[in-house]
Amino acid sequence: MKSIKKAIQETKFKDRPKNIAYEFQEYGVYLAESLDDTKHYSLYIKLAKELPRKILEEALNFTKGYYGAKNKAKVFMWKLQELRKT
Repeated sequence: MKSIKKAIQETKFKDRPKNIAYEFQEYGVYLAESLDDTKHYSLYIKLAKELPRKILEEALNFTKGYYGAKNKAKVFMWKLQELRKT
């Protein structure tokens, strides 16, 4: 298993947060990079900390399957809102 430090060094986004110490922070960064929304790392880290992982995974999988999306972050937030209502 890789250390968090090594995983961070191998990524293509060099402007990402450097002081990642917890798993939810790493997952938040993963969400931001998966959605091509690297300007809002802190938002996704906060979501990863406060919301159940099941809801985030379901919204991310829906977004990845939505090929026609111009802005994946908007689709993700919409689906997240829909899942939180139920």
